[in-house]
Amino acid sequence: MSAFTQPETAMSAARPAIEHLSNPHADHAAPLPGVLTRETRVEAQQAVRAWPGYAPTPLLDLPDLARRLGVAAVRWKDEGGRFGLGSFKALGGAYAVQRLVRQLGGGADITFAAATDGNHGRSVAWGARQAGARCMIYLHAGVSAGREAALRALGADIVRVAGNYDDSVRQCARDAAENGWHVVSDTAWEGYREVPTAVMAGYSLIAAEAIEQMAGERPTHVLVQGGVGGVAAAICAELRDAWGAEAPRFVVVEPALAACLLESARHGGRTEIPIEDETVMAGLSCGDPSPLAWEVLDPGADDFVAVDDAWVPPAMRLLADGEGGDRPVVAGESGVAGLAALLAAKERPEMWAALGLDASSRVLLIGTEGATDPDIYRQIVGRSPEAVAA
Repeated sequence: MSAFTQPETAMSAARPAIEHLSNPHADHAAPLPGVLTRETRVEAQQAVRAWPGYAPTPLLDLPDLARRLGVAAVRWKDEGGRFGLGSFKALGGAYAVQRLVRQLGGGADITFAAATDGNHGRSVAWGARQAGARCMIYLHAGVSAGREAALRALGADIVRVAGNYDDSVRQCARDAAENGWHVVSDTAWEGYREVPTAVMAGYSLIAAEAIEQMAGERPTHVLVQGGVGGVAAAICAELRDAWGAEAPRFVVVEPALAACLLESARHGGRTEIPIEDETVMAGLSCGDPSPLAWEVLDPGADDFVAVDDAWVPPAMRLLADGEGGDRPVVAGESGVAGLAALLAAKERPEMWAALGLDASSRVLLIGTEGATDPDIYRQIVGRSPEAVAA
């Protein structure tokens, strides 16, 4: 391996360390379809900017990391401090809750329900608490005890569901229908589009802030986490609106164990895949793409990349070390997906070239979460989040 840390776990013979699929439907010339209109996104952005305690999250320049990767620049949009909730998800679920409360005329007698891998549920629970409403959070078997404790601390009632994330989504929807609760989901299904649209519109603020912070400097590449596709679609729409046909190359990154968007691109349409093993990137353990997100990503994403979990610890440690003068960054398992993909691709010259990466590349990475489970972070990095940030 070059200057980077060798992954300490063996790669599966059945799965490559990294897989790349160039999107045959990518079209920078055509307007993006879907519900994420400029008006919808601006309405959400203005609402969130008006919240008490709002401040843009930092956009960090990491020149030493850029040098080690052999690119011109690496920028890191650090969502770890967003409203004290630890991730970008604070922008989506809480905004959708606020919007529903306004439509329903108050929150005291309302119960909100959400399925989550951890971060989305925190946002919904936080929004419900602000409104004085009850919140039911559905967690699948792979969600850590630390993330459950954080949700309980926000006042949520917890329901554990056997199976994976997609099973928890279905159980949440069934129970909500039976009990008259209001589901706040970041994924859509038939007859359920308005709330996920609001969630994604809230996420678009990440890109709006980054564009302002870059002050006219346009990156050549933007790498964004997959999951059900909501945040990727929101950022893609915002970047395309800002730069049109000159928008950066847009790369969606997923765990190899949960690459539902890559498989959708491979099969020419939205494709659900089984989650047979849980990825360490817990927030991205999704097998069923959101239809709303796919409407945007099918023509909007240039590349889909699936990366092996083995690249996550080296990426987290590299950021935490802050070698060469770079500021140390606390980033959780799902937050480093883009960097993990870069580290893996750097070891494969043909893939590096296929992604159009070279010495002139200016890369924007979306650090979607901080240490949302401090115990897991400490186990992987070897230091506490507080020690890294000190």
